[in-house]
Amino acid sequence: MIAAEGLLATLEWNWRMVDTALEGLDDAALVRRPAVDCNSIAWMLWHMSRVLDTFVHTRLQSQPQCWIRDGWYTRFGMPADPEDRGVGWSAEHVTQWAPPARAVQLGYYSAIKQAASTYLRGLSVADLQTLRAIPPVAEPRIVAAALGQVTWDNVAHGGQIAYLRGLFQGRGWYPR
Repeated sequence: MIAAEGLLATLEWNWRMVDTALEGLDDAALVRRPAVDCNSIAWMLWHMSRVLDTFVHTRLQSQPQCWIRDGWYTRFGMPADPEDRGVGWSAEHVTQWAPPARAVQLGYYSAIKQAASTYLRGLSVADLQTLRAIPPVAEPRIVAAALGQVTWDNVAHGGQIAYLRGLFQGRGWYPR
């Protein structure tokens, strides 16, 4: 049994929900916003992938993010800023954001799912209990707490994606 099994199982359930919610959505549905001050499915998918990429690579392993290492930023037409993950963006900034085609969005999301799964499967109990400063929280905390935070963030955004899928096209978000 792996040390981070509960976190990985939660992320995998969330990913199945998101994968199902994304089925059959075209580019227009991905970029549709229910109101001017709301985010689109495309933006939330990018954001939740960026946050997980940042945590898994930079914050927890001190490695380059897939965003930069694999050139995803160029495919998204964005700068190679390792800290730009949508946190603190204004509604105007979100409105101006032009997501790439569906295949690019899903490619980055898939790459991050794979990287996070591989990382979590390799963690030991000692790894999870390691105490260190892990931004954005300044006080030292155990790695398991940081992983709990990023898992919660992914599940929250996954639920938003599923909700918007239901709002725009009806049910179809429930994992089979």
